[in-house]
Amino acid sequence: MRAQLLRAPRQPLEAAEIPEPLPGPGQILLRVLACGVCRTDLHIVDGELTEPSLPLVLGHQIVGEVVAVGAGARRFSVGEHAGVAWLGWADGKCRFCQQGRENLCPNARFTGYQLPGGYAEMTVADEAFVFRLHPALEPVDTAPLLCAGLIGYRALVLAGEAERLGLYGFGAAGHIVAQVARHSGQRVYAFTRPGDGAAQTLARKLGATWAGGSDETPPDVLDAAIIFAPAGELVPRALAQVAPGGTVVCGGIHMSDIPSFPYSLLWGERAVRSVANLTRQDGAELLALAPAAGVRTEVHPYPLADANRALDDLRHGRFTGAAVLVP
Repeated sequence: MRAQLLRAPRQPLEAAEIPEPLPGPGQILLRVLACGVCRTDLHIVDGELTEPSLPLVLGHQIVGEVVAVGAGARRFSVGEHAGVAWLGWADGKCRFCQQGRENLCPNARFTGYQLPGGYAEMTVADEAFVFRLHPALEPVDTAPLLCAGLIGYRALVLAGEAERLGLYGFGAAGHIVAQVARHSGQRVYAFTRPGDGAAQTLARKLGATWAGGSDETPPDVLDAAIIFAPAGELVPRALAQVAPGGTVVCGGIHMSDIPSFPYSLLWGERAVRSVANLTRQDGAELLALAPAAGVRTEVHPYPLADANRALDDLRHGRFTGAAVLVP
């Protein structure tokens, strides 16, 4: 099958022909219909996430069609559509798993990192960690929900009941979360790269109360903020805009160092917290909520062969919304 392989950090992906995978016990084999391109993929390519299983097929926002099932796999039948997300396996035995916090499992394995991903024509996945998708859903439109949407949704929940919500970084996750938040009656304030008029226009189109650069001050004090951009300097900026008792949620798996800031920014029972991975419950909740909220993803399809171009365009902010590879 055709695949895009990462052989070493800080190197371009290599177009390759590799053996088609076989589903093991409890696994399903999927024909990849679409795979979202995530900023986490960039962190892996850049060597900022340091434990990839090389050579690696990236990609953890996979929409696929089941073409075979392994021994003991009973949840899916051939022909069904399924979604594969970042959390590819957890042990189910550690104290975090037992508490319903499988996202913190110390033995967890992640799709497109330690497990094969979706930058290929076929992939395998543990059926216990795969989401059933209605075949009427458009694969290219659905793929971004499986990470940008899921991580964004988890961050939104952790932000609490914020009437005025700031979103720092208005890309794949931001534009999905904005729609869910608006559906819940929240007012959204979108912070983009300074001068990014296209992202600000998209934010307003999706119902944002205000949109401006991350270096600007919004017209209202925020109740909470979510930071999707991997820029640590945004944390004190967000704290300066959040009211006492508010929360700043860091929604990325990797972020540059947070600079020191005066205690006065944190005082008043403000809180800073991170989001780690996701749970299957997050997936079930978002995939049920997204249609009800009328979520529409802004997508930019690329052929599989153009994976490097998609990653470069993401790195340099050349599109709004999300990039999706289509084998």
